[in-house]
Amino acid sequence: MFKSVKELVAIATERNIPISEVMIEQEMTVRHLERDEVYAMMERNLQVMEEAVARSLDGDGVQSVTGLTGGDAVLLQRYRASGKGLSGDLLLDAVSKAIGTNEVNAAMGKICATPTAGSAGVVPGTLFAVKDRLNPTREQMLRFLFTSGAFGFVVANNASISGAAGGCQAEVGSATAMAAAAIVEMAGGTPDQSAHAFAIALKNMLGLVCDPVAGLVEVPCVKRNAMGGANAVVAADMALAGITSRIPCDEVISAMHEIGQMMPSALRETAKGGLANTPTGRWLEAKIFGELSNESIT
Repeated sequence: MFKSVKELVAIATERNIPISEVMIEQEMTVRHLERDEVYAMMERNLQVMEEAVARSLDGDGVQSVTGLTGGDAVLLQRYRASGKGLSGDLLLDAVSKAIGTNEVNAAMGKICATPTAGSAGVVPGTLFAVKDRLNPTREQMLRFLFTSGAFGFVVANNASISGAAGGCQAEVGSATAMAAAAIVEMAGGTPDQSAHAFAIALKNMLGLVCDPVAGLVEVPCVKRNAMGGANAVVAADMALAGITSRIPCDEVISAMHEIGQMMPSALRETAKGGLANTPTGRWLEAKIFGELSNESIT
């Protein structure tokens, strides 16, 4: 039904339906399923997201086997509850829940890749933060995911969602833009505004490298999801305010793909460059794999 964001927005606008509906109908057609079957599949994804967020905020949170990540989602929620936060309640909530989802991933828990495991925190983090502000129905929450999926579908088929292929811009960058577009629809924005939110969010993640310390999806991945969540919320607000992207959405996606192809392999998930190649990054790698067994990670 659609191959580009331009086509996606055109279909939704001409038929006066939300982007989520376009994606639902495409899933029904491609998968040869009834509407309730498509909803049931997405409901399972939503449940996994809910459980991951809840687990990450239970007690002192979760810890990864390596000890590199864990507990930060809880720390941020406690800070949020103190009333001392500077960023705003919704933003801190989104960041905390984005962190939490990725902490569950690092702790070998069950998450829903959106669009990848390394970027799995941004979409649920923002969804469950705006949920408390907008009070959506269960169907509207599912539609949030369908809208995210529609934009992710375009990226996956025209560029890349792989850190190994395109850097972290392709993972957390795509997730951030997907979330921004979905927030706009849930908040009552137009399909065109969703596209602008996507473009604004992705533009500000272009060039982001994939440099995981020790080759693990922990550092800096978890905190990049945090910033992705913040970026998504701000981009959505900008689009809802009437701010537009001067570069069309599909061209931003193409630029991201081109930048990914230009990145050296050391900056694409190989742990040979960037933060992974810092002295501390290499020390942590050696510690994790046993060469510094008498030391402790601090």
